[in-house]
Amino acid sequence: MRYIRYACIALFAVALVSVALANRNIVTLQVLPVEISGWFAVNPSIQLPLFIVILGSIIVGLLVGFVWEWIREHGHRAEAARQARERRRLEREVIRLKEEKHQGKDEVLALLDEAG
Repeated sequence: MRYIRYACIALFAVALVSVALANRNIVTLQVLPVEISGWFAVNPSIQLPLFIVILGSIIVGLLVGFVWEWIREHGHRAEAARQARERRRLEREVIRLKEEKHQGKDEVLALLDEAG
């Protein structure tokens, strides 16, 4: 299984390198379209290789997806934490009740009573 994982990682790396080599041309990224930038008299732009734009877009998309999913699952995590607290409280109560039940009894008899 480990070799399959390494093969997939190597295949993914080769694909990324081939995309980077095929898209080395410099492109200009502008924040606003030319028509709209005339209204604001500002047109910030940057020149980057196309593969950086492609890979950067993929990374930003993954990060947005991870954050979105983390926010979406907040209710599930909160419910799981509430149930874990309740379970711990009930376990403590069971232990306390067993101790009260067997208080004053011989330890051996208490163990036999619990086993039966």
